[in-house]
Amino acid sequence: MARNIQSLERAAAMLRLLAGGERRLGLSEIASALGLAKGTAHGILRTLQAEGFVEQESASGRYQLGAELLRLGNSYLDVHELRARALVWTDDLARSSGESVYLGVLHQQGVLIVHHVFRPDDSRQVLEVGAMHPLHSTALGKVLAAYDPVAHSEAAEADWQSFTSRTVVDPDGFEGVLDVTRARGYAADVEETWEGVASVAAPIHDRRRMPVGAVGITGAVERVQRDGELRPDLIAAVRDCARAVSRDLGAGRF
Repeated sequence: MARNIQSLERAAAMLRLLAGGERRLGLSEIASALGLAKGTAHGILRTLQAEGFVEQESASGRYQLGAELLRLGNSYLDVHELRARALVWTDDLARSSGESVYLGVLHQQGVLIVHHVFRPDDSRQVLEVGAMHPLHSTALGKVLAAYDPVAHSEAAEADWQSFTSRTVVDPDGFEGVLDVTRARGYAADVEETWEGVASVAAPIHDRRRMPVGAVGITGAVERVQRDGELRPDLIAAVRDCARAVSRDLGAGRF
């Protein structure tokens, strides 16, 4: 059995100690509570402080939890709240569109699928929750890159793979796609990631009007398009779903 890394265990214990107290703790108190030498405790605290997980009060020299932990915690909660708020609406979208529905959020340099509703037919399908999709070619990814500055930066730094002959890998061309996405309020992927597959996605915003994810449908090109164009009813359904989830997250009317 693999052994745990002692320094990480000590750092975790230190964070739990700081989280459990109602006041800031000094170096001696932390070292004593955890049974550590002061030098060892100070080294761990210094590392945690450099990463933003711990803050030191300048006047007293005492330590408390840092803002980075709050940011990570809020991110975790946001994803779970997003998924919970989207459950009913994504089920409705799958039923009304007859297609698979995906809910995605930014993760590193891609789109993490956090919820997937199967296409409502008897076909064999594979659950894709936890899968990573590219930012530059998928409808979900384009929406995130268009509305979220962080996602835009991540997309620019990612390795752009040409999946099909339709994949846009030119930076200027990609920026043009994002401009169009913002102008019309949704993004499309017509055989840019998978041959024979088309997608439509729209942004989801939270109570601060910040983009927190994207929702979209994916299906065969011949079903998602009509006469070579994306079906307006599917576009409207996706946008309505995104607005409904946004309202449930407190974003108000868009």
